[in-house]
Amino acid sequence: MCGRFAITTPPDAVRAYFDYKEQPNFPPRYNIAPTQPIPIIRMNAQAREFALVRWGLVPSWMKEIPLSNPMINARAETLLEKPSFKKAAARRRCLVPIDGYYEWKRTSGETAKPYFIQKKDAGLLAVAGIWEHWQGADGSEIESAALITTAANETLSPIHHRMPAILDKAAQAQWLNVTDISAEQARQFLQPADNTLLTAYRVTPAVNKVANDNAQLLEPVTGGTEEMEVAMHKDDSQLSLF
Repeated sequence: MCGRFAITTPPDAVRAYFDYKEQPNFPPRYNIAPTQPIPIIRMNAQAREFALVRWGLVPSWMKEIPLSNPMINARAETLLEKPSFKKAAARRRCLVPIDGYYEWKRTSGETAKPYFIQKKDAGLLAVAGIWEHWQGADGSEIESAALITTAANETLSPIHHRMPAILDKAAQAQWLNVTDISAEQARQFLQPADNTLLTAYRVTPAVNKVANDNAQLLEPVTGGTEEMEVAMHKDDSQLSLF
């Protein structure tokens, strides 16, 4: 958790919500997967900026980019202790805009069932994140990010025990303020979301396949999906975000 998410709000609306000046035009994405580019908002010269970075944090001290098990999530509880995360938590905090994310409910003896989790009014969410800049020995460079997770609230714990650390407007500004707000102070905002904020509903197992990226993935499903679940297999192939 969190391993897939969607960002479908039009670019101008994202910019208005997060209050930054410029961004590329980007299409809606319904099934963003690890190692693909993701949008983040960060501070640059006292102003917010939009950037596209790799989903899967690559710490600056790594000799090469890992080919498997990308660090897509960082646990809030150990954020300041883990060597891979603590410097970014102090100096390179960001926000990750999402419209919602997917989670799989696993029941003993049954195929895991995908759910889509979003704000009750289907509005934008800001997930706390950290980002890094990595440069290889050959001069190649990459920027990357990880989403921060915390314990699930009562609403979502029947589906999964973890959830993204979602920030309200006031906490967003504090999280981005790495000049005046220390990592220890900022960690206080990494709490489970209010039990009334989010809603979850079953979606098609077609989301298991990364190549599927369309609005139908967000449609609720009721009954008659068991045959589909047996037939579908998780596909870890990756696509470009833009």
